[in-house]
Amino acid sequence: MDTLDDIMLDMEDKMDKTLSLLHEQFSGIRTGKASPALVENVQVSYYGSMTRMRELASISTPEPRLIVINAYDPTALPEIEKAIKAANLGVNPMNDGRVIRVPIPELTEDRRKEMTKLTRRLAEDARIALRNVRREANDHIKRIQKDSVITEDERDRALDDVQKATDKHIEKVDSELADKEKEVMEV
Repeated sequence: MDTLDDIMLDMEDKMDKTLSLLHEQFSGIRTGKASPALVENVQVSYYGSMTRMRELASISTPEPRLIVINAYDPTALPEIEKAIKAANLGVNPMNDGRVIRVPIPELTEDRRKEMTKLTRRLAEDARIALRNVRREANDHIKRIQKDSVITEDERDRALDDVQKATDKHIEKVDSELADKEKEVMEV
């Protein structure tokens, strides 16, 4: 049987994972400058299985507008190039047989607005996920109170704590969204 502490710890863990996923998704959104995060999670077909780029190559940014991908296995370069093109990142990789260079073009105003819409949608998805975690925790708390494991006062206190944790995590989402929007709109 679950205790109140187990429910709260599980809820906090799920909310923290939602935030870390959002952070990972935001790092892959293109801004005006080169970042290894833009391509590191691109899936590449490598010997028949889908593999993340960061597991197949070292990714560096020697210049502010250039990403250099150096594959551990040079035979994977064509597949890496194809995967970058298929990822629809708005970049054009150049393969010279040894490394792939990905120049990052200047973002147009329209593209910046598209990126802002995407960040807002990802943030809203994160908020929805947080509210779903809150609902699960609340249902669980109400169930154990109904089963007489905790008192009504403990239930009310726990429900308040769940709401406070949800509000705290949603504030973090809003803060990350504001930072990312500012970064995307920066010329």
